[in-house]
Amino acid sequence: MRGAFAMVCGAARQYSAADAASARVPEVYVPLASAAEAALVPGIEVYGAADLPELCAHLNGVPDARLRPARAATLSDAACTPSPDLADVIGHPGARRALEVAAAGGHHLLMVGPPGAGKSMLAARLPGLLPPMSDDEALTSAAILSASSLGFQPAQWRQRPFRAPHHSSSSAALVGGRNPPQPGEITLAHLGVLFLDELPEFDRKVLETLREPLEAGRITISRAAQQADFPAACQLIAAMNPCPCGWRGDPSGRCRCSPDSAARYLRKLSGPLVDRIDIQIELPALSPAELSARSAKRGESSAQVAARVAVAREAQLRRQSKTNRELDGREADDVCRPNSAGEALLRSAGERFGWSARAYYRVLKVVRTIADLAGVDTPEAAHVAEAIQYRRALAIA
Repeated sequence: MRGAFAMVCGAARQYSAADAASARVPEVYVPLASAAEAALVPGIEVYGAADLPELCAHLNGVPDARLRPARAATLSDAACTPSPDLADVIGHPGARRALEVAAAGGHHLLMVGPPGAGKSMLAARLPGLLPPMSDDEALTSAAILSASSLGFQPAQWRQRPFRAPHHSSSSAALVGGRNPPQPGEITLAHLGVLFLDELPEFDRKVLETLREPLEAGRITISRAAQQADFPAACQLIAAMNPCPCGWRGDPSGRCRCSPDSAARYLRKLSGPLVDRIDIQIELPALSPAELSARSAKRGESSAQVAARVAVAREAQLRRQSKTNRELDGREADDVCRPNSAGEALLRSAGERFGWSARAYYRVLKVVRTIADLAGVDTPEAAHVAEAIQYRRALAIA
């Protein structure tokens, strides 16, 4: 029964407050087909009944009719695809570092590069760098999937979502819609990753609907009869070519796009949307020599990078109980300010590149994340310099 997991989560939260004093373990009864899924919710005892007569017999204490508590579904009960490993990525040390910074601070990331540069490959490896889900996060993610048309599968338990909608997706598919309101891809990616490949190929009006949820972490869908609030605290990873043919700036000179054509291509994205993406990097195509030297260029594994990310995330949670990306302006002023040399460099870069207030604070929060990865209390000029490099890949006129 679709949504059973979501209802059980709600029941568990109600019961836990009411029964804490008596120390009684709450009992929840669900259809037999949903019992293993519902038993994943901790702190309750789940029973699955095949039909109402069976449930009534159990509740009335009929001999030999007692139901047995359901066993929680586990990952071993279903095939689980292992997360792709970052060690499989050839070269691109700068992009790997940017991916680590994005994972550590929960920052949105845009990668600009020619076809085959490795943008999609890198994006697919971000979930493997993120910290494991807490109990509350796992329950929230599972409840969203259970209540959606997709349904929840045991193999998805504690797995951060990775959603990659096609560029032909409508605004209703991306942010939610229909009547009654249904969650879209940005909600299905809650607490995980939303990957938008070929970003300029999305309809511009569709992309504009992302601006509010990227800022607020929630999306409100209003219809004539009702209004629904859906969580949308996902991490956006976007990828795009630098021009229509994809080869602008390539040393081979194969790009034949005119400057006007390339500018029109970039203007498919609005400045306010790009402004909300914290980290923007360029990925050059790898040369045949770099590709053939794979064994020599093999980088760190996802597990090694994830260990550093976990330490940086723990530092953020101890300091402010949220990721650096989620800090508001006042909080960023309190915890992200670099030393005097870093402050002067940041101010100079902001004036030179004409950053908006939003862009300035997003760079400031990336500075804080870089310092967290370095284990430094006060960000320094070197951390500021690295953050500035992550803000220069794309300029929307």
